[in-house]
Amino acid sequence: MPKTTIRNPDRTPARTVEVAATLGRNIALARKRRRLRLADVAEKAGITIPTLRAVEAGNVGTSIAAYIGALWALGLEDGLIPVAALEFDPEGQIRERAALRRGLAQPRISRTPLDDDF
Repeated sequence: MPKTTIRNPDRTPARTVEVAATLGRNIALARKRRRLRLADVAEKAGITIPTLRAVEAGNVGTSIAAYIGALWALGLEDGLIPVAALEFDPEGQIRERAALRRGLAQPRISRTPLDDDF
């Protein structure tokens, strides 16, 4: 298994390293199950092969965009949509209701759907 490279090991929480490593392993396994080469996934994701290797190694210094690009290239990006969504954020729901009761403004949320047509 590739070694995870950490830019600032003294300040990176252990759980962050664990999650990145697990996500990287999952991306690598998904690519291998599809019998895709590193070069093919990297090209489709718009990243370099070394960057894809860093993603698959769970490198916490690698851009989140590289992780998302790799997931998109594998057809798995929709799994990220619910991350931090209000319906899956009980603490956020509580805080939002409390703010409404106090008369504070709600955060602005864009309702414009995004697409990957470019």
